[in-house]
Amino acid sequence: MEFKDYYQTLGVARDATADEIRKAFRKQARKYHPDVSKEADAEARMKEINEANAVLSDPEKRAAYDQLGRNYQPGQEFRPPPDWDAGFEFSGRGFSPHEAANFSDFFAEMFGRGGGMGGAGGFRPQGGHSRAQGEDHHAKVLLDLEDAFTGATRQISLRVPRLDAQGRVTVDTRTLNVKIPQGVSAGQVLRLAGQGSPGMGGAPAGDLLLEVHFKPHPRMRADGRDIHLTLPVTPWEAALGAVVTVDLPTSQIKVRIPENAQSGSQLRARGKGIPGKPTGDLLLDIQVVLPPADTPRARELYETMAKELAFNPRGKD
Repeated sequence: MEFKDYYQTLGVARDATADEIRKAFRKQARKYHPDVSKEADAEARMKEINEANAVLSDPEKRAAYDQLGRNYQPGQEFRPPPDWDAGFEFSGRGFSPHEAANFSDFFAEMFGRGGGMGGAGGFRPQGGHSRAQGEDHHAKVLLDLEDAFTGATRQISLRVPRLDAQGRVTVDTRTLNVKIPQGVSAGQVLRLAGQGSPGMGGAPAGDLLLEVHFKPHPRMRADGRDIHLTLPVTPWEAALGAVVTVDLPTSQIKVRIPENAQSGSQLRARGKGIPGKPTGDLLLDIQVVLPPADTPRARELYETMAKELAFNPRGKD
């Protein structure tokens, strides 16, 4: 997938004001709208222009696009990194996957996934035009995996894009104390009542919906409430069997390694994953680790094994 330079598409500078973007879009639309244009590629160009305007005319999407795209050139191979939009607070409904499909794959990959880029909330009328509950806001947040085991109260900072007095995008920061419930799982949404947009006519404010994702962990990976963990074992533990200790965020457990275990085999410890209803399991992926032959004695032992063990892992069955 290629990176798209929306500023280049509209012919504006990266620090263009909202008014400059609006004028550039109208100018391009007058030139390439299929109903009036004589250009051979008018329909394709108009689609590109509409896509660029959909991002650059929206302060929230523009701020996220600017952060992600500052190091890319037009046409450069591009794939958004995981959780690139985490920490941005977005308002409104956003684009559904179906709506985003009308634009390029680049746009759909960045803005067509719901979640942090604007979910299914939005403006909710309450019985008349003069009174309406405020719209919900949305944000993706990254938590420590350990918090899912214990629960916690964490201070979370969100970036809130807006237009300044000159019509340029600026990003404010707001910080909230958020209670993380024990057993929270990736993809779960935490609702903070009244933290969205203000209501109209005395109606209540909208809510802030926080979609939970976990930061990369050096040892563990969550899959729902199941936890995957790589378990290093010595060659003799794998060959002879052993009972080893596994450290978890809130406890230690003993695990029995069966005889002749191989790298890549998996053990399951039921009920030792993230707490919940039901509690997840712990899945241990065995990794046999060889000691280095970095001393004369270690080399001697390996040479003895090579002579006395009739073993060839590449041999035919």
